[in-house]
Amino acid sequence: MSKKVITRDEWEKKLNDVKIRKEDMNKLVMNFLVTEGYVEAAEKFRIESGTEPDIDLTTITERMAVKKAVQCGNVVDAIEKVNDLNPEILDTNPLLFFHLQQQRLIELIRNGKVEEALEFAQDELAPRGEENQSFLEELERTVALLAFEDVSNCPVGELLDMSQRHKTASEVNAAILTSQSHEKDPKLTSLLKMLIWAQNQLDKKAAYPRINDLSSAKLEDPSV
Repeated sequence: MSKKVITRDEWEKKLNDVKIRKEDMNKLVMNFLVTEGYVEAAEKFRIESGTEPDIDLTTITERMAVKKAVQCGNVVDAIEKVNDLNPEILDTNPLLFFHLQQQRLIELIRNGKVEEALEFAQDELAPRGEENQSFLEELERTVALLAFEDVSNCPVGELLDMSQRHKTASEVNAAILTSQSHEKDPKLTSLLKMLIWAQNQLDKKAAYPRINDLSSAKLEDPSV
């Protein structure tokens, strides 16, 4: 069955018929700035657009300080900052607390503090591993780093990559946002995912000017 062909003129007319309020666009921008932690930009946008954020902007600075601490490997400092912000975050999220403690163990191993790392693993992480099989497996993977002098040959060497720090930092960031009754991801991200899904569905039925490059949002004429 042949697909319906929608010309650029037809498509642009349909797009122009969709009316989006500037207020809604401003809220979308503010949501992105708040969620991603751009506190200075959010404050400036609040003044210029009159769009009020749905959380206290001072909490963004505190949240970003936690995220930066994890990304720099200062896990003890990060845990203290989280508890200062809201002690219930770690009390009610054992998985997050374990991952922070795991990251602390990784940093001890990275810094060559073998004895301290083994003691920390035994005293702080092993008891949690006894209660949770997945925790135990993660602990075993982490401790395996100590068995290799050259971590480049270690099958779990990726734990020492900066990406592991960023992964843990993102998890903490999401937990703090959730505790503040805020979305973990910007609404803009969800809208872009929805756009991709909608285009994939429409591809089955029609040929139309498509957005292939999300960064430019440029319409590309259909190939017929």
